[in-house]
Amino acid sequence: MINRFDISQMARELISKLPDMPDSLHQEVENTIRQSLQLTLSKMDLVTREEFDVQAAVLARTREKLELLEKQVNDLEK
Repeated sequence: MINRFDISQMARELISKLPDMPDSLHQEVENTIRQSLQLTLSKMDLVTREEFDVQAAVLARTREKLELLEKQVNDLEK
């Protein structure tokens, strides 16, 4: 999942694109954006890059084993 630092960084980047505003309004808008991002991203059931890479490696090993087994079956059928 995306951590709070990443969400805060995204909120700051979005705020930087907005026109200048008073500091009090700036902080309120940043908090609102941060909360909206956090809520939206939490509903998306995202995984980290590390989790994705681990699952990709597991899939690659499984694919290799499957190909080996298919070859063995074909050799036995001959």
